[in-house]
Amino acid sequence: PMQSQMQFPSGYGSHLPNYSAPSGHYSQVPNKAAASHLDNQYRGSYYPGYYSAPAQNVMTSVGSNVLNAQESQQLYNNTPPHSGGSSDRPVQGAVSSASYLHVSAQQSYSAFDNHYSTSVSSSVASQGFPLNSDHYAMPVVSGAMYPNVSYPPVAAGDVYGQTFTSQSVPAVGQFKETNAFSSQSRSVPRSLQQHVPVGYNTTLSTVSSAQAVQDNLSRNLTGSVAKVNNQINTGGTDSSQPVHSVSQNVPFTKPGVGTSAASAVMSSVRSPAPSLSSKPPSSPSVAQSPELALQEGMQYGGYVNNQASSAPAPLSSSSDDEEEDEEDEEAALDSSSTTSSASPVLNNYDALEGGGYPETRSVTSSPVPSPSVLQTSKASKPFGYGYPALQPGYQNATPPTPVQPSNPGHHPGFQHYPQACVNQLSSSLGGLSLQHSQQPESLRPVNLTHDRNILPVSSVPAPVPNLNSDLRKLNCSPDSFRCTLTNIPQTQALLNKAKLPLGLLLHPFRDLTQLPVITSSTIVRCRSCRTYINPFVSFIDQRRWKCNLCYRVNDVPEEFMYNPLTRSYGEPHKRPEVQNSTVEFIASSDYMLRPPQPAVYLFVLDVSHNAVEAGYLTILCQSLLENLDKLPGDSRTRIGFITFDSTVQFYNLQEGLSQPQMLIVSDIDDIFLPTPDSLLVNLHESKELIKDLLNALPNMFTNTRETHSALGPALQAAFKLMSPTGGRISVFQTQLPSLGAGLLHSREDPNQRSSTKVVQHLGPATDFYKKLALDCSGQQTAVDLFLLSSQYSDLASLACMSKYSAGCIYYYPSFHRSHNPAQAEKLQKDLKRYLTRKIGFEAVMRIRCTKGLSIHTFHGNFFVRSTDLLSLANVNPDAGFAVQMSIEESLTDTSLVCFQTALLYTSSKGERRIRVHTLCLPVVSSLSDVYAGADVQAVVCLLANMAVDRSVSSSLADARDALVNAVVDSLAAYMSTASNLQQSMLIAPNSLKLFPLYILALLKQKAFRTGTSTRLDDRVYAMCQMKSQPLVHLMKMIHPNLYRIDKLTDESTIHVNDRVVPQPPLQKLSAEKLTREGAFLMDCGSIFYLWIGKNCDTNFIKDVLGYPNYASVPQKMTQLPEVDAPSSERTRSFISWLRDSRPLSPVLQVIKDENPAKTDFFQHLIEDRTEAAFSYYEFLLNIQQQICK
Repeated sequence: PMQSQMQFPSGYGSHLPNYSAPSGHYSQVPNKAAASHLDNQYRGSYYPGYYSAPAQNVMTSVGSNVLNAQESQQLYNNTPPHSGGSSDRPVQGAVSSASYLHVSAQQSYSAFDNHYSTSVSSSVASQGFPLNSDHYAMPVVSGAMYPNVSYPPVAAGDVYGQTFTSQSVPAVGQFKETNAFSSQSRSVPRSLQQHVPVGYNTTLSTVSSAQAVQDNLSRNLTGSVAKVNNQINTGGTDSSQPVHSVSQNVPFTKPGVGTSAASAVMSSVRSPAPSLSSKPPSSPSVAQSPELALQEGMQYGGYVNNQASSAPAPLSSSSDDEEEDEEDEEAALDSSSTTSSASPVLNNYDALEGGGYPETRSVTSSPVPSPSVLQTSKASKPFGYGYPALQPGYQNATPPTPVQPSNPGHHPGFQHYPQACVNQLSSSLGGLSLQHSQQPESLRPVNLTHDRNILPVSSVPAPVPNLNSDLRKLNCSPDSFRCTLTNIPQTQALLNKAKLPLGLLLHPFRDLTQLPVITSSTIVRCRSCRTYINPFVSFIDQRRWKCNLCYRVNDVPEEFMYNPLTRSYGEPHKRPEVQNSTVEFIASSDYMLRPPQPAVYLFVLDVSHNAVEAGYLTILCQSLLENLDKLPGDSRTRIGFITFDSTVQFYNLQEGLSQPQMLIVSDIDDIFLPTPDSLLVNLHESKELIKDLLNALPNMFTNTRETHSALGPALQAAFKLMSPTGGRISVFQTQLPSLGAGLLHSREDPNQRSSTKVVQHLGPATDFYKKLALDCSGQQTAVDLFLLSSQYSDLASLACMSKYSAGCIYYYPSFHRSHNPAQAEKLQKDLKRYLTRKIGFEAVMRIRCTKGLSIHTFHGNFFVRSTDLLSLANVNPDAGFAVQMSIEESLTDTSLVCFQTALLYTSSKGERRIRVHTLCLPVVSSLSDVYAGADVQAVVCLLANMAVDRSVSSSLADARDALVNAVVDSLAAYMSTASNLQQSMLIAPNSLKLFPLYILALLKQKAFRTGTSTRLDDRVYAMCQMKSQPLVHLMKMIHPNLYRIDKLTDESTIHVNDRVVPQPPLQKLSAEKLTREGAFLMDCGSIFYLWIGKNCDTNFIKDVLGYPNYASVPQKMTQLPEVDAPSSERTRSFISWLRDSRPLSPVLQVIKDENPAKTDFFQHLIEDRTEAAFSYYEFLLNIQQQICK
């Protein structure tokens, strides 16, 4: 409770008109809960022992789904309740949007509706694939359900394919709904349905969980898949660029400046695709002792430490197996091949990563599949081990008796599989159901309007899946791979009843402290679905393993029988691939389309008057000089620089020159490269010239009066320069582009910043930057944007250059080196991380999942190359992704489902690598089990991504309504299933008790808030962050952590690297927790606010801040001095520990009552009401009122 009066911004604490808070509900109860230890999410301490092979500073990745996403790409209906809508526009072309799911803008919207309908909604492919292609179906066999997998051919179009905007994808068919997250079935035209989903009834099974598990185990999960000829026509043109203008050779002030050619002709040569026909010989493994192997980087036969193999992989290209040959026939050039003069890079990575379902060799090679013969389950080791006994007691099951399949559309060529491996699940499935056991803590009812202290004292941990302990230890870390529901509903109907979204949150290239890196001539994969072998497969016997995604039986390669770690033979289940859910393979030349290219970095710098005034060049050049030797790469690393104002300036840095040469091209309407061969130079050979340029750049344009910005022409030149090799373009921009291609005009009306009705211009004003990004993606080039602006710069348009090329965006509003030291410090710290972090080039990512599940919508920065393959020209360890999923077929025949991501990339050292993560989750049949496994933070982050899409495609008001409806529908559904609940109470399961709080916090963030003055660029940047940040960082943006730090003690501490770290409890984000006698630290992810009360203890101010009293503390303080005092050491230790838990080092900003930044601090106190937004308690009353309607 506050002991004295405080000054708050206008509107705090005031009630809405005609509002009266109910008595007794808002009594102040101090939080006296004991502190507990915070888990370090970046040190791997959550899951000690996960990875057996130590490595240093390694990252994590993800892949893409093999199942065709077309069928499940459901359109969220925009129609209001009890209304319908239709659209007759045809679907065409290929979408290349960052969200890949859009609706007609003219329809109104109430929530993210169709995702929760009882049947598959209209099958509009998010990438616009033709609907008139042939499909090869896979039918139902003996009660085991398999999806009809199809890969329709991509029609040949222009070099981008036919791209959609958010308005151009129509809603197909008539829709009908009752409310948000409607469970009403929606009709889909039969021509658009690939098959009829099974299990979409609205009633739950009454069979007991134990009986259901037994039934599941007694079924034979057989099946195979048919290949579809997915032919993609190649595109792209070869041309040469004539020279139309002469560049000026402007020497530096140093003597002895040479001259150089002022013009050049850009020509292109198309490179043939490498042959993938020959089969590589398998090389035997070489065994070493574990001790010697650890000293040499774990390079014993099949496994190496991350730092071990630095030499490039072989450049020859050959086929891994017959599947690779067939997949190569399916793939061709990327549809986003460039229209410019550069040669398009061969992009048939779909063949290399192996996403297609290969065709069965012959229709007569395998007998007709038949239903399984029921067998008694045998006791065995947990699912994933596959050996019931150490020695030869492998399960030898006889094939089932052939019976004609019941499905008339059966495609010949399926194999029948033994029943034994299915029975291996039995010992690991005990206790999966929660129905007949004691109610778990996650289902404990919480009265939200009565229990005010629902915030835990420490960070909210990820829920642990209800799996066998052995499986739980093998499962993937939630920091890398996380599902919104850790208990997967058995049917879509059950998912619809729960009113919760099903999706995955991915942090694919996360920095890891331990990672098994495997080098082997054979990478074991399923012959059908191309799944990588993992801990959750089943070994039928010593020579066969069963895929945990498609259930095909595969042979164990001879090389895989030997385990160099144990120097034993005949125990394939003990190899690291089967003992670790996160592994990285050193890929052979089979996974290459061309020899690995060098790491290439190009910096495109704004040097107009605004840029010089802001002073960012000094910080950038100093950071580059400090980190030049730390840029990821090898001896081939190349670097270049382009500057621009109203003209474009190039810099010749070729070895042998006495100093850099500036080449100016003034004809920005017909840009060309003056000396193409000398603008990108070897970093090590030309290091001295590069340093001379970096030392000179900050002062070269000091006296410029040029206010125009020709960003578009500079980007066109950068694209031409990078096209032959690919790489990374880093763009630094300080104002609105005003000249040449891509020029923009101001669209912001400052008078509408606080509008509560309509927020306009959230989408791009031109498609120039999107097309450029697609060109860059086709040439394996990513564009990263640093926007340092004091005025409107139309980030909604500029962001497209990064969004569609797999780049990243950094935004520094009101940036000035001297006037805004906090932003200057943030840029400096961001650049240090940006320049030195790990990077992957020429990457593709695929997510695979168990049959019956499908992925239909992707969120993040990338380009979708095919139905399930994401193109990532660059991949970095700070990028996050999200995907939405649906249940296409009933999962009654399995008790576990698995998801696997695979990221194929080229390291900065020239190695081709594949990082694989596998996640296993149980399947449940009761609604209570679904709620028990809800991951509230993952749900909120997925809804945030969906709301951003809705804001752009429809309106901000619709997105806000949808977020509120998400809470209303889910809590109403839960309360309807619980007995003897009073209507006057708002009850939530313990797993969802923070759901309303997080949604309210989301509504008050810059991305979605109304009624508060929010600059358009600020709002757009917040939306970009929602779409590209991993969960752990996004949650701190949505709901910051607040700590009281003026009373830190040595009690409840943790020890990290010989230092003692205090663990203060979390505080509610409310002004009632603040006192003028205290000091509070707010962790917002990218910034720390240290709020000092006016009557704060003088000893704390002197010991921690280094000033004698409150009045002497400066307004713009960003650093804490090192004072030899216990309180100073505790405070600095705690803040350092928080900083160490994330890749980007947050800036510390000290806040006083008279500080202008005080407004930002108080806007994060989301539990308090403001002039235009509910308090948390008022929000709960509003939710309860809507539920009781």
